[in-house]
Amino acid sequence: MEGIDRLVAMSHLYRIERAQIINTNLHTAWDFLSNPKNLNRITPESMQFEVSSELPAEIYAGLLIEYKIQLPLLGQQTWLSEIKYVNSGHSFVDEQRMGPYKFWYHYHGIEAVDQGVCFKDQICYQLPGAPFDRLVHALYVKKQLATVFDYRCQRLAELLEG
Repeated sequence: MEGIDRLVAMSHLYRIERAQIINTNLHTAWDFLSNPKNLNRITPESMQFEVSSELPAEIYAGLLIEYKIQLPLLGQQTWLSEIKYVNSGHSFVDEQRMGPYKFWYHYHGIEAVDQGVCFKDQICYQLPGAPFDRLVHALYVKKQLATVFDYRCQRLAELLEG
């Protein structure tokens, strides 16, 4: 992992890691996580999230999902994600194919723990627009993404611990 951290630091890649324990079971957690229609339920309303593509009941490797999001100062943006590396019942990755980031890799994982299920998010991303990307990240993007993932944690708890 040390090599990855060094690469991240040198290439202006940023990381977010989140872990959250929810009092539920693996089956319920995976059913929720693997249904792409639930993405709207855990996205802040301020992003005006709107799916443009037809969605299946469950994700699969190679699934492309297109949606529109509202970004401050940038307006409405199209985002195309590809679902990859699906380990049914445990994890998957979504990678941005087109969108506001130069690079976006998001690992979603779940595992059973004594108190329920631990949801893990690991995101690695890069902003366009060097040489000002570090400044934009520090002043805005880092805070915005923290807000989005804080909201997701809150909504997951509300929806799954009910």
